[in-house]
Amino acid sequence: MLNKVSNTPLSVDWLLDKFNQSRKYSTDLIRGLSAEDCQSQSMEDASPAKWHLAHVTWFYEVMVLKVLERNFQYWNPQFAVLFNSYYNGVGDKHPRSKRGLLTRPSLEEVLQWRKNIEDRINHLIKENTSSELQWLIQLGINHEQQHQELLLTDIQHLFFNNSLLPAYSSEAINIPLVINPFEWIDGISGLVEIGFQGEGFHFDNESPAHTSFNYPHVISNQLVSNAQWLLFLQDGAYQDPRWWLDAGWAWVQAERITAPLYWNVDDNKQYCQFSLNGNQPLNPLAPVSNISYFEADAFARWSQKNIPEFKGARLPTESEWEAFAKVKPDLASNLFGKVWQWTSSNYNPYPGYQPWGGVTGEYNGKFMVNQMVLRGSSAYTPKGHARVSYRNFFPTHARWQMTGLRLAKDGF
Repeated sequence: MLNKVSNTPLSVDWLLDKFNQSRKYSTDLIRGLSAEDCQSQSMEDASPAKWHLAHVTWFYEVMVLKVLERNFQYWNPQFAVLFNSYYNGVGDKHPRSKRGLLTRPSLEEVLQWRKNIEDRINHLIKENTSSELQWLIQLGINHEQQHQELLLTDIQHLFFNNSLLPAYSSEAINIPLVINPFEWIDGISGLVEIGFQGEGFHFDNESPAHTSFNYPHVISNQLVSNAQWLLFLQDGAYQDPRWWLDAGWAWVQAERITAPLYWNVDDNKQYCQFSLNGNQPLNPLAPVSNISYFEADAFARWSQKNIPEFKGARLPTESEWEAFAKVKPDLASNLFGKVWQWTSSNYNPYPGYQPWGGVTGEYNGKFMVNQMVLRGSSAYTPKGHARVSYRNFFPTHARWQMTGLRLAKDGF
């Protein structure tokens, strides 16, 4: 049994365990939510929790069972349209902006459909030992993990738009604080190897591995904190066009942006931050999060003039970030599991990139325009999903994800 990506034999038991763990985690995420919570859509970029649960099930039904199951039949043929996301080559899709209007099927039926597809996938894994199936199941698991993170960020955005500011969970979402003394660390300069190497699963946009060149530079050992961002805000940077790209300044004015997305002021005029734990006093030592690329870039420009130790600061390139994370991960805090980190790199294909073939050919390549690369992972990223070569990407104005930054600068 061969993995299409790594040619590594895979155990059927291992694949079954990973598949079933992933499916269970998705339904665990909605355990404290009502059917109404799972139905609502707060904006076009976000999707209802019910839609996420249905879409990842659609993926297994259309991309796996339809291709490989003997005597395949849809649970409901209409679901093939309702829960398609962006796969134009597969067929029609329901408009993204109207996913919240899908009151039917009910959450109960979606969960019944999930169970039906899970049983059929379990049976298929046991009887089909082809490398094609094993590849598709691994892709399905990683695809579902992406939607698990999106489900959490979308619920946070939904609840923030509720005047009650309800908490998703009373259990603390642990995001380690920025407490290490600030230090610039020498980056990895010269010719470096970038992209996925070795065994195991990776997405198409992480390959092929290739040589890149990094000019001499240093990277911050820590993420930018709320306390540092508060200085940026209190200095009037959101009202000062000097620090902003032209498109960023137009965005700030048009959207009336005055702070990171989930910052708000309480009755005592103290800053708070809304999270999955509800509205909490702003923790100055927490890494700043839910900022756009425009904001991250503006902070870097502002900080090099206003914070002495940040003189010359800028955003790192993704090549600088990855080379550093490979060679010196122990010298920096919070590379993974806290906030995604904006880089200055456009989301472009690597030299020699080719999209996957077959039904999965539309996965990442079609989005390689008008996006910026983020590296690392966030507190909402499922365990085991992140890796050094992982390339996340969003447009410059997006900030409902757990996005933050660390700084770099030229020279030693």
